[in-house]
Amino acid sequence: MSARSTTERTAGRDAERSAGADGLGAAALDPQITVPSWTFLTNHAHVLVAIVRDPDLRQRDIAHVVGITPGAVVKILHDLEAAGIVSVERRGRRNRYHVDGSVQLRHPLEGSHTVDELIEPLRPV
Repeated sequence: MSARSTTERTAGRDAERSAGADGLGAAALDPQITVPSWTFLTNHAHVLVAIVRDPDLRQRDIAHVVGITPGAVVKILHDLEAAGIVSVERRGRRNRYHVDGSVQLRHPLEGSHTVDELIEPLRPV
């Protein structure tokens, strides 16, 4: 058996998965990620972008990439589920997130547009 602990092996596997072709790249692994004091998108939109890029991200990984707490991610995911934008599929001990891009945006200024219209330009190339 390897000298590395189970935790180290798991962390290494998770880091390798996060660094893959999920569109997040180094940002998902950078412990010193810097988030600007303000952005054009809300944290709800940032969570959507993160799960569109990698539907298998853990909530703590979403929190890290967005720059918010895991508790805030839980609340946002509940909001997005209640609005019918996100659904969750349980896979063993993990979740896989699905985004329904056909849902109309909620604010009257954007109500004639869908989630896909917002998210599509932000998908990785």
